[in-house]
Amino acid sequence: MTKLKRPHRLIPRISGQIYLWLAILIFGASSAVTRKLTEIGAKHIIDGRNPISLCNVLFVGNLCALIVLILIYGRQWNKATLKQLSRKDWIGLTAVAILSGALAPGLIFQALALTGVNNVILVGRVEPPLTLALSIWLLKERVNFWEIAGAIAGFVGVALTIVLQSPGESMMNMGGLQVGVGELLVAFGSAAVSVSTIIGKKYLDRIPLGIYSIFRTALGTVIFFFLALGLYGHNHFADVLSPFLWKWMFLYGALIVVVGQSFWIKGLRSSTVSMASLISSFTPIAGIVAAYFILDEAPTLAQYIGGSVILIGIFLSHLGIRYQASRRSMFSKVISTQAEQKVESGMGFKGI
Repeated sequence: MTKLKRPHRLIPRISGQIYLWLAILIFGASSAVTRKLTEIGAKHIIDGRNPISLCNVLFVGNLCALIVLILIYGRQWNKATLKQLSRKDWIGLTAVAILSGALAPGLIFQALALTGVNNVILVGRVEPPLTLALSIWLLKERVNFWEIAGAIAGFVGVALTIVLQSPGESMMNMGGLQVGVGELLVAFGSAAVSVSTIIGKKYLDRIPLGIYSIFRTALGTVIFFFLALGLYGHNHFADVLSPFLWKWMFLYGALIVVVGQSFWIKGLRSSTVSMASLISSFTPIAGIVAAYFILDEAPTLAQYIGGSVILIGIFLSHLGIRYQASRRSMFSKVISTQAEQKVESGMGFKGI
């Protein structure tokens, strides 16, 4: 007779999955919430400026995220741990902060001003296949047929989403092909995240997760601030201390940053890599549903076609993940920097 497990032994695993699902719902809605905030700001202009501009949302949102990360991981920033980091480690951390902490979110937030939220979500799915291709090429990682098939399907889905778009204002001609500027910015931002993931896998696998996350967010925020000042002028953040901005940013920060990030980290600590990876793959679906309910943005024909192919790619990729799980330690807990990067590389933009 099979001995039943005690109920209390099942609670951590069940609660971990619930936390992950809640985090994915929040992260999926982040782009739609961000766009909605800018629309609210556009109705409350201050001296001709939108106080809830995308740059202000990104900058203040990152500050909120940094506070949360310090509260969670602050203890890891001690002299003994920092002494163990080499000059090479700090160079790698700096490169990751520039790419995924400043460049990528800056490009994606700019894309939100030029194209629909659904396009940002779907085109952002170019990141997983690109990361897989770079892992095979640069890291000599061994992958199975299903992972390759899933990556190809995902890439084709993104290409269809871009190519089948109806002509719009923010379009540019590339060899006779009309491509949206916003879609290109998302693609470049996703490429930056992919490169940063490869750097993390190759050089930063032994860096404590807290040091990695806090340094990336802090330096990325500083670099983004000065980059925006250089590109848009010294008045670009003139309304960053506006009470109207902070009123809404407290809501954004509490929901997207504090609650979302806390649920995500809590779920990762009590879930396996394979389970976290599977749940995170539903981020684009959550994002498209959120765009519909929050912004009344219904998917176009191009998005339906491209999104369907992307979903097929996600399904095939997870067949490969399950195959790997039977041969490797994919059922281990997500506790390392490299493990979290593996999960997040399949998730896409989280809004912060």
